[in-house]
Amino acid sequence: MRRQVLRQPALSQHLLRPLTWVAGGFSTIALSTIALSATAGTNDFLQSSSVGAAGIDALRLHAPPYNLIGRKIAIGQVEIGRPGQFGVDKAVTQNQAVPLTRVFFRDAPARINTNVDSHAQHVASIMIGAVKGLRGVAPGARLYSSAAGTPKRYGQPEECLSAQYIAEQNGGDVRAINFSFGEALRQDPRPNPLLDGNALLTQCIDWSTRIHNVLYVVAGNQGKGGISIPTDNFNGINVAFTTRLEGIFRKLDFANLGDASGSGAAIAGIETNVGARRAIGLVAPGNDVSLVALNGNLTTSSGTSFAAPHVTATVALLQEYGDRQLRVSCKQPGCSLPWTLDARRAQVMKAVLLNSADKIQDAGDGLALGMSRTILDKNNRSWVESDAYRDRSLPLNTQMGVGQLNAFRAYQQFSAGQYSPETTVPAIGWDYRTVGVTVQGEGMKAKNVEAEAPLFQDYVLEKPLQKGSYVSATLVWHRLVELVDKNNNGEFDLEESFRDRGLNTLTLYLMRADDNDIKQSLWSSISDVDSVQHLFHPVPSTGRYKIRVQFHRQVNNPIQPYALAWWTVPTR
Repeated sequence: MRRQVLRQPALSQHLLRPLTWVAGGFSTIALSTIALSATAGTNDFLQSSSVGAAGIDALRLHAPPYNLIGRKIAIGQVEIGRPGQFGVDKAVTQNQAVPLTRVFFRDAPARINTNVDSHAQHVASIMIGAVKGLRGVAPGARLYSSAAGTPKRYGQPEECLSAQYIAEQNGGDVRAINFSFGEALRQDPRPNPLLDGNALLTQCIDWSTRIHNVLYVVAGNQGKGGISIPTDNFNGINVAFTTRLEGIFRKLDFANLGDASGSGAAIAGIETNVGARRAIGLVAPGNDVSLVALNGNLTTSSGTSFAAPHVTATVALLQEYGDRQLRVSCKQPGCSLPWTLDARRAQVMKAVLLNSADKIQDAGDGLALGMSRTILDKNNRSWVESDAYRDRSLPLNTQMGVGQLNAFRAYQQFSAGQYSPETTVPAIGWDYRTVGVTVQGEGMKAKNVEAEAPLFQDYVLEKPLQKGSYVSATLVWHRLVELVDKNNNGEFDLEESFRDRGLNTLTLYLMRADDNDIKQSLWSSISDVDSVQHLFHPVPSTGRYKIRVQFHRQVNNPIQPYALAWWTVPTR
């Protein structure tokens, strides 16, 4: 069977001519046929776009005083095809609307006029589009794109090879890679394949995240008819998509796949992830979003394919800011808090993006952390009406993960800086550190690794928290996947495979500052199947609090690195 790509049916056949096409809940409209009203200026149109205030609010970061457009930050794209590059492909000879840095075919330079694909062009335009009146999220970023092609057999090895090659570009300094495509589970060559994290491409992503220090952002299609591999990854972020409600992107689109709640029809491991682990980490605008076609015209389309690049490119904005801070912090040998090279870690980016997501609209008093809107699922329920809010073992909402991407709030979360648990910490911040467990060697006495990494880390907030305010905290770490490197060259080669060494379990607690027993915690996130813990909980009374990260269960190494982001409201 032919591999499926996340695109609208028949879109590629009719992309270059004006159309209005509606089927299956999707709508595709060529904007080149629509004139803006005389009273609506370009700026108004931009603000109402998925990149503007109605969407992820990234345009605010483009303007002073922030001036963030992703300058010098490398991001990547892997798909079956690739976008067109000016000067290389005839399809884009008349425009430079999507200024790519390099294009490839798998692990080699792209062939002229070959593998150029409208879907890949659309996705790239969301990230770095430079059309007047329609800017991408990070128009100053360096985008490297690879076409994996369509091999006669299943394509996961070639797709892994392409991802690895992109991760090695820019001197090995690529901060995020976008996957707006996937493999159908029925094409996986394993006997009785399941969404258990062990498809070759899924393992490849989790391996590459750790080895190349790059955050993979994956279009989150699961369910019957979905493109489910590699959405069962642990170390990346899977993205679902929202549609406008009263002009604002804030409601889960009915076309999202992978929500089995209430239907009872999904078969665990085939239409959803094995066990209790949920797939979606974030949502982002994806219905009727503005895109740039190969000929430079504007068009619109819908799907998770177009939600994911909003997240990928936001990483470029944050990393431009981080590198700006590092140039100051690292003038002397070594770097000092609050800005160290940990700011470039994939785990930190993941924690920051998740923890800053919108859930419920703030009433104007700051108690809901200044969130800009309430995100609703398909049944018009908010995050705080879901089981993820009530159940400590469920860090993610089945439809919306932790909420919707907000680029400006992500900037606020990230710009607060890194803080160590060795001292009290401010109301907002992040950290990268390790926890460890006692190890027992064969024929040896138990050895405590606490000198290198304690069993838990306590982040004591320096100021009392306001009663009725929310605490948001997100903990992320990596599943350990290793390459079975037959030729010992340190790289994945076709016909090679990976070894899953499993997932250590870390847990997250909100506690009173003076308490030390986790049984006294006010709230916690204690999933034993996820590589993410997330809590969003109101403060019961004004007072001093702390956030604890604890090593709960060892499966592989006795020392586990992690990233933590937190956002609280100090008393007035």
